Amino acid sequence: MAACVENCRTKSTFLCWTTAAAAAAAGDSSCKFSVCSPRRSCTTPIDQYSDGAAAGDDDEVWAELRDEARSDVEDEPILRQYYSDLILSHRCLESALAAHLAGKLCVPGVVASGTLYDLLFSALAGDPSARRAVRADLRAARDRDPACAKMVHCFLYYKGFLALQAHRAAHRLWGEGRRAAALLLQGRASEAFAVDIHPGAAVGEGVLLDHATGVVIGETAVVGSDVSILHGVTLGGTGKESGDRHPKIGDGVLIGAGTHILGNIRIGDGAKIGAGSVVLKEVPARTTAVGNPARLVGGKESPVLSEGLAGLTMDQTSWSRDLL
Repeated sequence: MAACVENCRTKSTFLCWTTAAAAAAAGDSSCKFSVCSPRRSCTTPIDQYSDGAAAGDDDEVWAELRDEARSDVEDEPILRQYYSDLILSHRCLESALAAHLAGKLCVPGVVASGTLYDLLFSALAGDPSARRAVRADLRAARDRDPACAKMVHCFLYYKGFLALQAHRAAHRLWGEGRRAAALLLQGRASEAFAVDIHPGAAVGEGVLLDHATGVVIGETAVVGSDVSILHGVTLGGTGKESGDRHPKIGDGVLIGAGTHILGNIRIGDGAKIGAGSVVLKEVPARTTAVGNPARLVGGKESPVLSEGLAGLTMDQTSWSRDLL
């Protein structure tokens, strides 16, 4: 096994974990790794896509992420090869992200990681708004999640971040009319990360999917910027309508764990939705809605208003003081 992994590394390949049977079909019954395709560097110059927001040495987020990677390697030398393959060997964030996602989403023997790399890299690097959003999402995790000490840990291990970036690539493809390719990314991301975001959904910048397991976002949903969404959240339809049928989430909204927001309703900027709520009606800006069905804290006539944007403060419980 060790010899197999070392042989794969020396050939600079992506590794996809697969079954022994699939490995045997590839010619080595002793190895549980299947080589998808050669690992590729940032062969397409990022400058040809760039609007100045995400290029080479001027990219502060990429520079900080690489510094964090080097620091981790100094602390844990056994991670040297891992960090090198996924971060330090790449010349731009888009290349590293495309490679990381391709390794997660490839299907050995069916959809090679090299093929997915090309698809992901072209979608992410070719979209200035996606490049800005990737960096804003990394900052959001570091700034809002007390468990996230470094952006590099978000990049490597946080499935909410990875699922969201796969969606950004899929959304770009969806907008270009490449719907089959977009649905491929959606399906694989749903299987790999347990997060199901339709490629048609529009998602802003600086979005945090905290823990993320079980998040479902429908086709015509819109999620603003600086939004924080916890696990088990559904932004869904009512089951009765077609067309524009999903929620519209304003900027700076906080949506607690296990919440279901159904129908083409608006959640106003800075609003807060308590955990486990079922929301069927519009929620005004900077108010708090809780319960099943959800009701405004303080009542409809004089709801309690938050001072800041709940999606940034991550304050999930202060509303409870106003219930009695």
